[in-house]
Amino acid sequence: MTLSRKFIYPSLKSAMLAGVAAGALSFVSVDFANAQGNGQGGSSESAGSGGGNQGGGSGGSNQGSGSGDGNQGGGGSGQGSQGSGSGQGSGGSDGSSSDVGGGGQGSGSSGGTGDNDDDGDSSAGAGGRPADTGGRPEGAGSGDADSDRPEWAGTPGGSAGRGSPPDAGGGGDLYGDLYVILRDDQGVPILNDGGYVQPVAADGSLIPLDEEGHVLDETLVQEVEIGRLNVARAPDDVLEGRSEEVLALLNSADAISFDPAGRLIITIDGESSTIDAPLENLSIYVALMTTGTIEGVVNPVVTDLFLADGVKTVEDLEAAAVFLAAATDKTGVFTTDEIAYINLILNIEPSVIEGTEVQYSAVDFSDFAYDREDTYAGITTTILVPQDDGSWFPEEINVYETIFSSTNDDVVDFSLDAFTQAADDSRVVINYIHEYAIPVLPEDL
Repeated sequence: MTLSRKFIYPSLKSAMLAGVAAGALSFVSVDFANAQGNGQGGSSESAGSGGGNQGGGSGGSNQGSGSGDGNQGGGGSGQGSQGSGSGQGSGGSDGSSSDVGGGGQGSGSSGGTGDNDDDGDSSAGAGGRPADTGGRPEGAGSGDADSDRPEWAGTPGGSAGRGSPPDAGGGGDLYGDLYVILRDDQGVPILNDGGYVQPVAADGSLIPLDEEGHVLDETLVQEVEIGRLNVARAPDDVLEGRSEEVLALLNSADAISFDPAGRLIITIDGESSTIDAPLENLSIYVALMTTGTIEGVVNPVVTDLFLADGVKTVEDLEAAAVFLAAATDKTGVFTTDEIAYINLILNIEPSVIEGTEVQYSAVDFSDFAYDREDTYAGITTTILVPQDDGSWFPEEINVYETIFSSTNDDVVDFSLDAFTQAADDSRVVINYIHEYAIPVLPEDL
């Protein structure tokens, strides 16, 4: 904000000069303290307002800066002479969504929180695993050692929301940076001889650790980015509110169907719509991965389906892969480590390796098999297809032939890898549909 200036008659200037000089900074509004998060995991800065002066002494101010990963903006604080300053702000994100905006807090005055937006489509390419832009959105920054820790996550190892396991690999706890680590085919961490999780370098080699389990060369570690799924770290009531919305839709449905990617289509009074909001889909994912059913459904249209049969089966896991895909960023290839961490953050079947404090999600994928051709070969959808003259025309395509170029996967079944491939293929289909969807005309809204 811009400070207002008062024009002072020359006869008064001399008398007021000392007071103006001493108290100038104290008029800075808290609005001047702000934070801006960039991309998913961008850095953020906040400037603290200057502290007040006492006894005619001048108040000084410093600037503090912090960085935030995911959807959180970091806050900074400044300490002035005989006073203090603080800043609070929120971080926005590209290709990510969260209902929770965060900022930094300190002593003195404070700012407000903000919301993040929800967008980010891009088309998928073709091939064994379709070409994908992946990673962070352009312009996204990099975080510091605590870059993935939201404000409300508490201190490392402390309790907050769904809990903060004391050691889940990588940064030492789930609210620090997450690293690619050695795991078995079910996603369970494989410990080294000293009983520590074993980070893995990009070339597949094991990164040397010291006797206390710390990485000797941190430039070798691979950080796991979870983007929009950072919302899994939010307090429980964030997802619970969305679960209630999903429940209301399901109990009002006249018919249930699935789109080409496998997402739910709800028909009410002749109007059909896809549940495509990330948080709604994440709430369904948690329900199916935890109990295999969406609790509270009484509508016979839904209770006849696996979604609310009260039993956790392989069919629930197959559907859950789709709902996780609908909850994540449209770009950024899924990895086994990302899904393993997300399941643990969401408190899905948490377990501890005996004799250690290392926690993991004990979801059993030993019955899960995935075949891309079997899943998508018979699926069609109508999208806009570019014509030779530069125009676009609606055409029906075969998903397997067009999006995947009739190329099957080569993933090993009965493993977390198979589940990861299923989730990522669904993400690619969702991405493609979003990119080439036929727009809805205003008169049809």
